[in-house]
Amino acid sequence: MPSAIQALPATVLTPALSTPSTDAIAAEVPVALVFNGISHAVMMCTPQNLEAFALGFALSEGIIDGIEDCYGIEVAAAHVSGNDGDLPSIHVEITIATRCFARLKEKRRTLAGRTGCGVCGIDSMDALDMVPEPLVPMAWAHDIGLEQLQSAFSQLPALQVLNQQAGAIHAAGWASADGQLQLVMEDVGRHNALDKLLGSMAQQQLLQQAGFVVMTSRASYELVRKCARLGLPVLATISAPTTLAIQVANQAGMRLFGLCRGARSIAYTANR
Repeated sequence: MPSAIQALPATVLTPALSTPSTDAIAAEVPVALVFNGISHAVMMCTPQNLEAFALGFALSEGIIDGIEDCYGIEVAAAHVSGNDGDLPSIHVEITIATRCFARLKEKRRTLAGRTGCGVCGIDSMDALDMVPEPLVPMAWAHDIGLEQLQSAFSQLPALQVLNQQAGAIHAAGWASADGQLQLVMEDVGRHNALDKLLGSMAQQQLLQQAGFVVMTSRASYELVRKCARLGLPVLATISAPTTLAIQVANQAGMRLFGLCRGARSIAYTANR
C-alpha cells in the first residue's frame, strides 16, 4: 500500500544559494470505490483511513442509509498504467445491502474524482441533489458560538499530523458541543477528509452525539450537503462559504460558520 507521505528530491532556493535536498510530499493516488462488484467512483485520495473513507462516502452520498447496510469493506493495492510505468492505485470493495445496491443502480452516476471535485460526472441537471430534508432542531446547537469555535480550531493544528509534514493536506474534525476536538481526519481533498471523518464517526457511533464539524477549507455546498444528510447541524470552516453552501444550509436548518480565524468567526445562517 502506498504511504501517505513520500520523501522526494527537491531544491531549496534562497537568495544566496540553491541546495539539493529532499522534501516530504503528500501522496495522491486513485482510489476506486466498488460497490457489490461494480465500480462507482474513482477519487484522488491520500492513501490512509480508506475503510472510513469508503463508509463515509457511502453514507454521505446516500448510497446506504446506515452503517448496518454495509456488510464489509476490503482495501487492496493495485496499479494503473502510465507514461512512466505502472502507477500505484487502490481498489476498495464495499459490500452493501441488496436494496441499497438496487437503488444505486437506478440513480448511478460516475464521478471523475479530483481533489477539487464538485459535481463532475453527473449526466443531467436532474442528477443534482441540493435540497436536503430539514434537520430536527437541536437545542444544544443554538449555544455553539465564538468560544466553542475558537477552542476547536485552536486544537486543530496539533492534530494535523500529515499536514505538519507535507503542508498540502486538508483536515476535517469533530468537536463536542463544548468545543473539545475529539477526532481529526486528513486528506489532500476536502471532500475526502470529510468522508473519512463521517465514516470514522459512524464506526465509533458518534453521529448522534452533540457536536460540530470543523474544516480547513472553504465551505462548498457538497460539504454542507454531506453534513445535512447525516444529520449534523453545525459546520464551521476556516475559509469562506459559497452562496450555494449558505442556501443549502438554510434549507437544511443548519448553522454554517466561515472565516473562523483567531478571535473572529462569521455566522452565515440564523441561530436555529
